[in-house]
Amino acid sequence: MTEPVVRAASRADGSALNAIYNRYIVGSHVSFDTAAWTDAARTEWLTDRLAAGYPVLVAEIDGTVVGGSWAGPWRTKEAYRWSAETTIVLHPDATGRGLGRTLYGALLDELAKRGFHRAFAIIALPNDASVALHERLGFTQLGTLDEAGFKDGRWISTMLLERRLASGERDPGFQIPDPS
Repeated sequence: MTEPVVRAASRADGSALNAIYNRYIVGSHVSFDTAAWTDAARTEWLTDRLAAGYPVLVAEIDGTVVGGSWAGPWRTKEAYRWSAETTIVLHPDATGRGLGRTLYGALLDELAKRGFHRAFAIIALPNDASVALHERLGFTQLGTLDEAGFKDGRWISTMLLERRLASGERDPGFQIPDPS
């Protein structure tokens, strides 16, 4: 097996990311989406995310996308502009080899380079592997949101975690591009 390559995503990666992400929707409690995305919708989402100035990364092995990690707005109010919500997804065949740590670590490094102050993650519970990954990457647990979502006939709780990215002593002057 070739070593994985982590790189910035492009529009051409929309379908591959979608195939991986949809596995977390159908038959899993991990994503709170309840219906699979179409490739067109995922590609539009990817285009919008990139235009908004948020990083989207993919991991490839032998030229095949096997994972993705991205950031987006934590909340829509202007004062939250220095905080980002993060996500990572891996194809099941790519788990357990340290790829998640490499891919997610690259995302966190990119967020810090872009001047973000905090990264937040929300993990559907139970998910011991994801909690452990986040903690290895320096996230701390902030709390549990009991029964925050309802999917597949049951209530699902989530854990909120955060990681400091920059000192935040003052506004670093970074502006997320206006996509309009």
